Amino acid sequence: MHILVITLLVALGLIVLALALIGALYLTRGTPVQRVGSLGTKDRSTPGDAMFARALALHTKTPLAEGHHVELMINGDQTYDRLWEDMRRATRSLTVQMYYYQPGKMAETIREILVARVRAGARVLLLHDAFGSSKLPEHYMKGLEAAGVVVAAFRPVKWYELHKAQHRSHIRVVVVDGAVAWTGGFGIDDKWYGDGRQKDQWRDSNVRFEGPAVAQLQATFAAGWAEATGDLLTGETFFPIPEAADGTVCAGLMHAAPTIGSTAAERFLALSIAGAERSLFVTNSYFVPDDDFCTLLSDAAGRGVDVRILTTGRETDVKTTWHAGRARYEELLTRGVRIFEYRPTMMHAKTIVVDDVWGAVGTLNFDNRSLAFNDETMLLLNDAETGQRLRQIFEEDLAYSDEITLESFRRRGIRERLLERLATSMSRLL
Repeated sequence: MHILVITLLVALGLIVLALALIGALYLTRGTPVQRVGSLGTKDRSTPGDAMFARALALHTKTPLAEGHHVELMINGDQTYDRLWEDMRRATRSLTVQMYYYQPGKMAETIREILVARVRAGARVLLLHDAFGSSKLPEHYMKGLEAAGVVVAAFRPVKWYELHKAQHRSHIRVVVVDGAVAWTGGFGIDDKWYGDGRQKDQWRDSNVRFEGPAVAQLQATFAAGWAEATGDLLTGETFFPIPEAADGTVCAGLMHAAPTIGSTAAERFLALSIAGAERSLFVTNSYFVPDDDFCTLLSDAAGRGVDVRILTTGRETDVKTTWHAGRARYEELLTRGVRIFEYRPTMMHAKTIVVDDVWGAVGTLNFDNRSLAFNDETMLLLNDAETGQRLRQIFEEDLAYSDEITLESFRRRGIRERLLERLATSMSRLL
């Protein structure tokens, strides 16, 4: 009997250890793409080739279509007045999905708009990430529900769903009457107000668009809504029959969702970098490339591409991520990649522009969390005029940034180096 008990305890202990190992591996997984090209060759397409957009569409499962109107909205001063104006025009439906949603003046403004649209007869749905909106008082959401807004929390943390806790919806969605849509880095918090050039006024990039991609963003919202509520949205209230597309921009809305292997986010980023022929400008708030992406960026610089990275500086809101990213600077600088840190405030934008033709704006960060764990949205753009505008915005930001040179970076102190090493050990979780 004594031997039997010991045997059972040992077996139970081994099971617990196995489950702990599986959980640890699952929570620290990365992404697998190492190179781009045909097997055994170095074939690659560039934004000037017809194959490039086709490859992006196939590998990211994001159909690209002509006929879009696209407006780039920079910082709070350009974003919120126009966003509120669009939302106030909703007559049939208004769907909103936010990762970051905090108390303040902005939260009160959007509350008033949502309630007013319900009273005007629109169907109003609000999906908020349970983690990103955790500081909102309980009466805030209850007040919305009492007024007729249908509210749902995305993946609230519960003991029997801890396996989902690592996977957040980092998505931003606003869709008005199924016809006008917004995504980008913005959130509901007063720190997004302002011009992005002052301390505590976050620098961000957002996009307003009309055309076929609106339905793609609405479908992204519908996927999250189905998980949170069990209801899968259909019908013309949310998916109206589109009018003839008359815009000039070719675009598509990518919804990147986590898997245990290669993700659409990873494939999008790898193809964009590998396709660069002349220039590759990346603006990203949390820049922590892994070994494979460092190689892709370095290879691009090595073939003569003007590769520049613009990321946050000492005003970052997550110091650990900043130190982990800086741990990769020396390798990239040595290989010809130019790196800039934004000086005035937190740089929160997530954009990319390749050869002034291919671009993207949305929520995707350049770190393992976004590539492997989070739901993300990016509007993919194959358009010279929009690409040139993205380049212009990038160059305007450089005037408020410090270029990190190899010589100066090598002079950093022991404390900085130790923090980088420590942060790097946690990079799979950042």
